[in-house]
Amino acid sequence: MLHLRAIVPADRTDASCKALAECAGATNVVVIEGAARVPPGDLVTADVARESANEVLDALRALHVDRDGSIALDKVDLTLSERAELAMERAPGHGDDAVVWEELDRQVSEGTALTWSFVAFLALATQLAGIAALIDSPVLVVGAMVLGPEFGAIAAICYGLVRGQPRRIVDALRALLVGFAVAIVITYVCALVSRWIGVIELDRLPDDRPLTAFIYSPDRWSFIVALLAGGAGVLSLTAGKSSALVGVFISVTTVPAAGNLAVAMALRHTSEITGSLLQLAVNFAGMVIAGALTLLVQRYLWAAVLRQRGRRSAVRGT
Repeated sequence: MLHLRAIVPADRTDASCKALAECAGATNVVVIEGAARVPPGDLVTADVARESANEVLDALRALHVDRDGSIALDKVDLTLSERAELAMERAPGHGDDAVVWEELDRQVSEGTALTWSFVAFLALATQLAGIAALIDSPVLVVGAMVLGPEFGAIAAICYGLVRGQPRRIVDALRALLVGFAVAIVITYVCALVSRWIGVIELDRLPDDRPLTAFIYSPDRWSFIVALLAGGAGVLSLTAGKSSALVGVFISVTTVPAAGNLAVAMALRHTSEITGSLLQLAVNFAGMVIAGALTLLVQRYLWAAVLRQRGRRSAVRGT
């Protein structure tokens, strides 16, 4: 269940309430006239089933409430209301299957921002991965995977492809390219300095690395895992199951490949450079393909749910 809080211009309050009344998944509508000061207007609140959120948002935006007032949706952890239960039953489909596109848009927009914190997290994760390559430590590999922030940008690319937003795709690609380039350069420089001062005593990466050799040795399983992780990651975002993202983070080998690449260049271990680059490309491609397809399937299935509801409503009307 979601809680709607809207500041509505006084001349559009009745129309907004009518739109909420016509929505099967909206209930507990409250109007406090003249409550808002900046911007001025009436405060309208309601409980909305997640599966009806797009319908409510579209109706309010059609009244330009977002332009002249304000619209906010918050997740409700507990609702004790028979009307709310009835609204969720009347709403089409199931809440976990519904994609609130405005919510997803805000989530993925954060992944396109090239901020210092994004680069810092990526650089730290890449350095952990570089150390993991040096000492053949799978524990550090997992730590680097979890720390890496790159999935947000990958999800933004998937969203941009499905919604036809080339600008979103370009911004996300820029964040990924610049972020990984800076992270690899920092790790490369740190590896060089560490070698000069004697912290790294190796002349090259060990040839026998049974626990982390998969980082620079992509195969068909690398692509399959990337596909599964990309689909699961997008599903976790659309369904609001953020805990599932941890499984996505520790399934793909993007950051570990970047760390291995940086250390391999610093130690002039050229045989692992190509493999690391290929691992990066395979993982990115797999996640983008699966993520975009997942969004397309969700959009198609939800459209089918809405069409089915429309046919049922037409039958009842006759």
